[in-house]
Amino acid sequence: MILWQLFYTFLLVGAFTFGGGYSMIALIQDQVVDHWHWMSTGEFADLVAVSQFTPGPVGINTATYAGYTAAVNAGYPVWVGIAGSLTASLAVIAIPVALVLLVGRLLMDHITDRRVETVMRIVRLTVVGLIAAAALSLVNTETFGSIDSPAQLITSILIFAAVFILALKKKASPILLIVASGVVGLLVYGVLPSI
Repeated sequence: MILWQLFYTFLLVGAFTFGGGYSMIALIQDQVVDHWHWMSTGEFADLVAVSQFTPGPVGINTATYAGYTAAVNAGYPVWVGIAGSLTASLAVIAIPVALVLLVGRLLMDHITDRRVETVMRIVRLTVVGLIAAAALSLVNTETFGSIDSPAQLITSILIFAAVFILALKKKASPILLIVASGVVGLLVYGVLPSI
């Protein structure tokens, strides 16, 4: 049944993800889109967008929505989708919580050890790579548009560039950037085309 597949999949995601929610996104996409084919790339991009603007950690939100969407897309009723959400959410945090409880104290006792510092430096570099992979996996035709619709592609690139520059150089509030991007998207893709 799909609940066992969701449990196993998100248990693995939780076990092999370091660096928080954004580093999980690439691994979740690999599993739910490429491996299991529970959803399309476009559905996953929408799922990540919703996960980012809803309260809570983005990795757990993504797992929650992916569990629901996977079950419903597989033809199961809504109550199985809800069970899928719960299953994916609990599975993705099970191993990290256990590791924090078991290893946390031991790590703090040896945090100044050169070997531990070296391992932590390597893990930090790995996390940067995972976050970059997650960002690059969202650069696709479903998110940005394609050459077939140049206005949408150019608008998407301009919004991306503006948000990137404002976040990097001006240290603009992420909340303000999300709201402003939503308003621009609504005007460009929602209100203006109907006028």
